[in-house]
Amino acid sequence: MQKPRQPLHEVIYTPESYLRHPIRLFKEMGRDLLAARELAWRLLVRDISAQYRQSFLGFFWAFVPPIVTALGLTLANNAKILNIGETDLPYPAYVMFSMALWQTFAEAVSGQIQAVSLAKPMMVRINFPREAIILSQLGQVFFNFAIKLILIVSLFLWFKMPIAWTVILAPVALIHLVMLGTCIGLFLAPIAALYEDISKGLTLGLGFWLFLTPVIYPVPQEGAFATLVRLNPVTPLLVAVRDLATMGHLSDPKGFWWMSAIAMLGLLVGWLFYRIAMPFVVERVSA
Repeated sequence: MQKPRQPLHEVIYTPESYLRHPIRLFKEMGRDLLAARELAWRLLVRDISAQYRQSFLGFFWAFVPPIVTALGLTLANNAKILNIGETDLPYPAYVMFSMALWQTFAEAVSGQIQAVSLAKPMMVRINFPREAIILSQLGQVFFNFAIKLILIVSLFLWFKMPIAWTVILAPVALIHLVMLGTCIGLFLAPIAALYEDISKGLTLGLGFWLFLTPVIYPVPQEGAFATLVRLNPVTPLLVAVRDLATMGHLSDPKGFWWMSAIAMLGLLVGWLFYRIAMPFVVERVSA
């Protein structure tokens, strides 16, 4: 028995701004977000398979950066080349744990940009919910963190670090950290699809940003540099994940809640910007 054909969804393009009808815009965004789930899953499976099929060492590369960074900094710290200061965790574990969190944030930022750039040929030829690209990339970010979680658990066992009961709340802070990275990525992705300078500059920017984040050193308490570190939007969220997993309390609860609210609001605004900008990007790319 032949299945009844699904009614076609009619799309009308007009030069009128989407912002003139905000209620209709948000309804369409919600509808496309739901409609994008199946395509997002297929893109996720395809990208993960391609990523690890083309790599001889596969998952091993998820562990290399934090391990190499921790090894080099630990040797420099022991040789008194660097004066890192006291950390709440054994220093190698502190760096590897923090680097895994930083990598997750950086992937949330750069992943959206790379995904949109790679999807440009498909966007020109096929009309599909652009939210599928966002959801697929978020899936990759959490999949990669799940691999890094093996390293994190191994650290706790190897160094016999205590685990606080608040570790069950750490994923909430991690989600907020990913939301902040995704928010930034959504603002940059449409622009980077038109200008390659954004992608090239992002590598330098994230490298500099890393040194303003308490990843390889504890949060400084005084001085101009301490002020810069505290004004860094990543600091309260990354530190919150670390605190909830190891200390059992937040060292900066006010900063965490403020940045969580900003991340959630920023994600909504970033999605709105992405939604409005992508038709113009496709038009420019296809011209």
